[in-house]
Amino acid sequence: MSIEVRPATVFDDVATLVGPKNPSSNVCFCLSYRIGSKENVALKGSARADRVRELCRQDPPPGVVAYLDDEPVGWAAVHPRRETSFARNRLIPHIDDLDVWSLWCFRVRPGYRKQGISHALIDGAVAYARERGASAIEGYPVDNGGEKVNPTMAYVGTRALFESAGFVKAADTGSVLDGFPRVVMRLDLGASTMSSKKA
Repeated sequence: MSIEVRPATVFDDVATLVGPKNPSSNVCFCLSYRIGSKENVALKGSARADRVRELCRQDPPPGVVAYLDDEPVGWAAVHPRRETSFARNRLIPHIDDLDVWSLWCFRVRPGYRKQGISHALIDGAVAYARERGASAIEGYPVDNGGEKVNPTMAYVGTRALFESAGFVKAADTGSVLDGFPRVVMRLDLGASTMSSKKA
């Protein structure tokens, strides 16, 4: 089984993973943190799809997609934090003034779960952010202490998932999801790059 993670530049693949089942629906497409709240609420039906199609043409695109034999099977939203609503979020603290990237949403297609796709997505997102010159990358997962998370709320990831990719807890947040506190997990890409050069 070969999982390849690529930038999310193909709209149809993104729509397969995070598009609503009903094309006229006013939900998902992973826009809530990507664009301002006012615009997110205003976008209805096909206008949401059109906005995502536009994002897929931008540089950088709105995330990464995991492929299994060229079939899109997983999604992760990753983008410079300054261009997301996390730049203004009062519940998720800024650790410092680094121009970090945010990694905040995972989605694995039913039928492909428990095959390591989430791990491939986080590794692929980190590699992409590093390639684009990010100094650090952050996630804002739930700190569930091993307890079961409602699958509809698990999109932010878990602390354990981020720790498995080398992230460390950088701060608590004021955000709670499904009864679990969210934490800021940080991976310093500058340090990672330097240490890999020494090895």
